Amino acid sequence: MRIALLVIIPLIGLILGWIIRWLYARFQLSSSEQKAERVIQEALKEAEAKKKEALLEAKDKIIRERNQLERETRERRVELQRLERRLMQKEENLEKRLESVENQERSVVNRERGLLDREKELDLEQEKWTKELERISGLTVAEAKKLLIQSLENEAMHEAQVKINLIEQEAQVTAERKARDIVVSTIQRIATDVSSEVTVSTVSLPNDEMKGRIIGREGRNIRAFENATGVDLIIDDTPEAITLSAFDGVRREIARVALERLIADGRIHPARIEEIVEKTKKEMEVHLKSVGEQAAFDVGVQGLHPEIIRLIGRLKYRTSYGQNVLQHSLEVAHIASVLASEIGVDGKFARRAGFIHDIGKSIDRDVEGTHAQIGADLARKHNESSKMVNAIAAHHEDCQPQSIEAVLLQAADAVSASRPGSRRESLEYYLKRLEKLENVANSFRGVEKAYAIQAGREVRIIVEPEEVEDSMVQTLAREIARKIEKEIEYPGQIKVTVVRETRAIDTAK
Repeated sequence: MRIALLVIIPLIGLILGWIIRWLYARFQLSSSEQKAERVIQEALKEAEAKKKEALLEAKDKIIRERNQLERETRERRVELQRLERRLMQKEENLEKRLESVENQERSVVNRERGLLDREKELDLEQEKWTKELERISGLTVAEAKKLLIQSLENEAMHEAQVKINLIEQEAQVTAERKARDIVVSTIQRIATDVSSEVTVSTVSLPNDEMKGRIIGREGRNIRAFENATGVDLIIDDTPEAITLSAFDGVRREIARVALERLIADGRIHPARIEEIVEKTKKEMEVHLKSVGEQAAFDVGVQGLHPEIIRLIGRLKYRTSYGQNVLQHSLEVAHIASVLASEIGVDGKFARRAGFIHDIGKSIDRDVEGTHAQIGADLARKHNESSKMVNAIAAHHEDCQPQSIEAVLLQAADAVSASRPGSRRESLEYYLKRLEKLENVANSFRGVEKAYAIQAGREVRIIVEPEEVEDSMVQTLAREIARKIEKEIEYPGQIKVTVVRETRAIDTAK
């Protein structure tokens, strides 16, 4: 019995253990199935949420694209309306011009008829007076012409001989001066190009939305930029572009570089604007010094004070009548050096004077006085010789030149400034100057017509032969030239040509 119990008890224990283990396994399997069910439900919920989020994003994108399309459509419609208005205005102007031309044609035809009638009357009157003069003088027309021509020939030959003698005497006295003038005039054949520059700069934008960011809320960004740079920002209808306007080329260049950096950076607010502008100003000072040093190296001038080098660099962003002042200075240096070599004076000094003669223009907007006087003061301050100071001060005849090199500097400066193509004037100023030239010439008695030709470098004047004699022509040309010098400002020289012409007209019947 005891043995039976010993066998049965372990057997029962094994059976109970197996049952417990089976129950535990069933419990674990049920728990795993519940956990898997929960994971599946959560995954389904998350997928549904993402699906809704994707649908919302797609709807937003569709709305944005539709708004963009509507905005572009409105802009194109406005542009088409503007073009249509311009075309209508041009059509109206063309109709008015056509009507004006027709009126002028009718007026010309009427004038021609009147002139023909007047011409016939004058022919009859001339014929009558000719017969009367023949009767009184006892000479025919041919005989009278022959006597008159012979008398004029004798008088002209005498006057010509007198003038030839005077010219020869003057040539002997001033031979050396004339020779130098000839050498100087040959420099005018130089045909180097000088690029003209404008007083505004344009900055390209990646898109038109950038204009709003540059303006800022209630215009705070644009005000901060203009206050920091001293440059006006012009934001108009020009697509993807902003215009910078300033008389000071250095400030304009600083503003251009700073604005391009702000656009590339994307962070546009007053503090960032001030930071970028200040950084650009410091870099510009280094750049100006580098430009001045390179220019001095190119022209072969050494030993200049660092401040003069910096001022020379500023001339890269300064223009006069559209001519870049740094390029003008380099050209004057070369011309003065060649002239000095031709006549045997100090070419090195002439080159140095030509290179720095316009440094006053780098600060003439900030300092009172002419640029020649300002430049002379700068040269004196930075230990240039008194001869150099005088050459700079006298290059626009503000004072008397005290050396041949100073005179050569005047000539080289005039050649560079007045040669064709070197400078550019605005159309309005150019037309006003031509009109004023013609008005000055027409103000003299006996002038029939005056024409400003060769871009305002010559005034050709037609006089009435009845009121102006041949002996008065030279005097009239000189008086007109003096009046032009007093009343008109112009670069270079203006040639005054007076023409007296007598015409004889007859009709073969």
